[in-house]
Amino acid sequence: MASRTYNVGIIGYGMSAKVFHIPLIVGVPQLKLYAIVQRTPKPNDDPEKDHPGVKVYRSVEEMVKDKAVDIVLVLTTPETHFQLAKLALQSGKNVVVEKPFTPTSKEAYELIAIAKEERRLLTVYQNRRWDSDFLTFSQLMKNDKLGRIVEFETHFDRHRPELTSTGWKTKPLPGGGVVYDLGAHLIDQVVVAFGMPKRITGFVGSQREQKYNPDGFEDSCTVLLHYDGMLATVKAGVVSLEAAQLRYWVRGTNGTYKKFHMDGQEDELKAGRKPGDARFGVEPAEKHGILTVMENGSPSMKACPTVEPLTYASFYQQLAKALAGEGDVPVKPEGSAAVIRLIELARQSSAGGRTLDV
Repeated sequence: MASRTYNVGIIGYGMSAKVFHIPLIVGVPQLKLYAIVQRTPKPNDDPEKDHPGVKVYRSVEEMVKDKAVDIVLVLTTPETHFQLAKLALQSGKNVVVEKPFTPTSKEAYELIAIAKEERRLLTVYQNRRWDSDFLTFSQLMKNDKLGRIVEFETHFDRHRPELTSTGWKTKPLPGGGVVYDLGAHLIDQVVVAFGMPKRITGFVGSQREQKYNPDGFEDSCTVLLHYDGMLATVKAGVVSLEAAQLRYWVRGTNGTYKKFHMDGQEDELKAGRKPGDARFGVEPAEKHGILTVMENGSPSMKACPTVEPLTYASFYQQLAKALAGEGDVPVKPEGSAAVIRLIELARQSSAGGRTLDV
């Protein structure tokens, strides 16, 4: 019997849809790009021209009434995620929400309850679980190459001391700021690897001068996640003048893993490449990390090849299986709700200048 095809409806036709979702969806045979909501198309920004044959709706309300839509992707700004996901779920649709899940954990847990009540699937696009460097670290930990880990640093630093963009990501909106944007990825990776911490200390604010950030947009964060016998550090800053930015620094009793450079899948997608293209996401040798271990009583450094990634397409491949009743959603919403709770606590910790219990 031929497998069923599931119709995908997208809310929001910005960069997220065009770069991070549509190229992945069209590569999964069980998924069909069926409909897109765009309220005001422009001559050079029109889904009807970009994707002939796809239904285009001018309102979300219209699209969720379409009984042919099986799953709705909420790819809008964070402050809209809750209401749009709620509407889609209560209209009988399965839902994918772009990260950050919601501005508040209360909203996240409410969506989870609605999904259960409606018997619909709900998941969050935490695509950096499929970063090649995170998969490399996970493999090192699984194979006990590092021993007992005592410190884990994960970075997403850039050198952008002057704010040049004027988009929504630079505005102090609910669910906005770097701790929600990049921190949601980094904290999620920590929780996937180590579970929930015992305590949290947050430093959330702006590294830019006020003249470049008059609205007080939170452009940087350092979050310390305290575990029994281990400290995880999450950092995302905009003043980091480096030839190569640090990505991971993991120290254990048997080894240290140090990695520079970001996973390359985002840049490749922006350049128009996609999963399935030759060597998509495969990192060149000069960007591999370094593993330091003891050999003959002395520290020995050696290249640690980055694994070939499963690629971000894995998210939609697993989602297609979940829709067919063949396993779980790729990202359980409870995990993403927990990340939002940690972000809330990090901001509370920063505002109060104290470490908080989780």
